[in-house]
Amino acid sequence: MNLLIPPLEPNRQSRKLYVPVSIKFWISHGFAFAWLLFSIYISLPWLLDFSAVVSFPLALILISAIAYIPGYLNAFLIISLFFDRQPRWKQAHPSVPVTLLIAAYNEEASIEQTLRYVSRQDYRAHLHVIVIDNHSHDDTEGAVTRAAKALDLDVTLLHEKRPGKFHALNKGLQHVATPFVITLDADTLLHPSAVRALVARMVSSPDDVGAVAGSMLVRNSRASLCTRIQEWDYFLGIASVKRLQGLYQGTLVAQGAFSLYKTECVQAVGGWPNAIGEDIVLTWRLLHKKWRVYFEPLAVAFTDAPETLAHFAKQRSRWARGMIEGLTEIKPWQHPLVYTKYLTGINLMMPYLDIVYTVCWIPGLILAFFGIYWIVGLTTLLVLPLTILSFGSLYLYQKNRVFKRLGLRVRRNRLGLVLFLLCYQLIMSPVSVWGYAQALFRLKRVWD
Repeated sequence: MNLLIPPLEPNRQSRKLYVPVSIKFWISHGFAFAWLLFSIYISLPWLLDFSAVVSFPLALILISAIAYIPGYLNAFLIISLFFDRQPRWKQAHPSVPVTLLIAAYNEEASIEQTLRYVSRQDYRAHLHVIVIDNHSHDDTEGAVTRAAKALDLDVTLLHEKRPGKFHALNKGLQHVATPFVITLDADTLLHPSAVRALVARMVSSPDDVGAVAGSMLVRNSRASLCTRIQEWDYFLGIASVKRLQGLYQGTLVAQGAFSLYKTECVQAVGGWPNAIGEDIVLTWRLLHKKWRVYFEPLAVAFTDAPETLAHFAKQRSRWARGMIEGLTEIKPWQHPLVYTKYLTGINLMMPYLDIVYTVCWIPGLILAFFGIYWIVGLTTLLVLPLTILSFGSLYLYQKNRVFKRLGLRVRRNRLGLVLFLLCYQLIMSPVSVWGYAQALFRLKRVWD
């Protein structure tokens, strides 16, 4: 993806028949339920054969996690994305001043480039940047000072000695005087229209929208095989889930790497919490207070993905642990909106799905190579058409409705795509289980 790109072109989307979100929600569930019944019907031989080995209740529990529930969720995702039509912005060039918060720890090598991309934003209103040096041991302070002077940016440099990103962000929040605040990681690069797209979505939304999540893409996809796989995860997997959640007005993570919040909303929930997934818990607190959270696919930023499997496992296990922290603080049934109850309820099932996938499906896959189809058989392949259909439709959406408008091009990465489709979940589920175990046994938190 080439970062030397033109700004966002005007939205020329034609008006379409409006379908209420509630109707989309229940129609999507209807199709998904129909697919579930079909899956159960054709899998009865598999269910009965497996029952003879492990008992019927256990067979039903395992097959539900391997095939029934994933198939249902994939069907719900596909139909929901079919209905997804982002409303046009009411203001393409908002005039609201915005503050960007950047928490920085030992970011001497990257912070100058991040600020350079901030300076290239096509946002016409005032941008105030607050960089919070979180007790760095390198020359982060000097790099920020030099960049601010060279780029003619309005930058305020603060210092926070207490370690922890949430401490740094809360220190910065005390100095925010604008109605909107954007959090940005110190190594994240913004598309020239990224800030404008986020603010345009916010000012075009109902008053009860408290945050808008941006769209994250991988910048260093050529660094390793690991980053090649993650490029497709961000481009297809994470983006599809964000669109689904945004459609139902409950994006579950307004990620700290690049998201916009109403300042008053963040202040009302006490700022960023002391959690390893501080952005997850903050988002759920907003949702719990009846603030909706949207997603803007045209607000694109680029981040560096972990280049090694060990770093990837540490990051994703931290994400899984952050999800558990959110579920622990606010249960799905405690959310006021039905859509949010459902979306967080899916997260409540993820440990069950990941554990079964790790301890049953992966061994079952090995047994299948030896002709033993107790766990993995031909019926499990029914999930593949839905997966390919969902990813195929999302690829076309990303390419034609997002990348084309942003002046981006999709890099060729066929090997990464094949490995993503065939192997990604084999890695992701065990890593997530490790994150759940960290939360369960309250192991020491590790942010880096």
